[in-house]
Amino acid sequence: MGFRAHSGWAVGVVVAGSIEAPVVLERRRVVIADPEIPVSKQPFHASEALPIEQAQKLIGRCRESSIQLATKVMRELLANHNLVVAAILFASGRELPDLAETLRSHALIHTAEGEFFREVLVTASESCKLPVTKVRERDIRDLQSKIATLGKSLGPPWTQDEKLASLAAWKALE
Repeated sequence: MGFRAHSGWAVGVVVAGSIEAPVVLERRRVVIADPEIPVSKQPFHASEALPIEQAQKLIGRCRESSIQLATKVMRELLANHNLVVAAILFASGRELPDLAETLRSHALIHTAEGEFFREVLVTASESCKLPVTKVRERDIRDLQSKIATLGKSLGPPWTQDEKLASLAAWKALE
């Protein structure tokens, strides 16, 4: 299973077969932001002007809710497929500073939100006893030419998100 996360959602693609002959079995959009919490798509943006204690509480509440949503999806996927690993695409950026410093920088807020949703997927996978492989997007660029034709069996659309999530899953098959 490969995932590419966005703010509040991810693309998930189930890949089977071998490195030489991968097959896409399923693709889906996975909602991992709680519609009951209006700011859950961008919890760090929503926390930017809050006192640090309130920011921590809000981000923690969003994290718990997002983990529950992602775990529910993982369980559904495990019920439908014999998943052996979750491959999650990660950026190759630097480690984030503490929350107070992160919230003082709009660029770091964007980075934190990306990491937030990727880590939600990691936690959900691990809670379902599914091993996680973190894949840096830049490490799979060389496989992109091969993946372009992989989605033909599913029909259109075959989006960039689906291609990259498939590449992550394919790389994890190694």
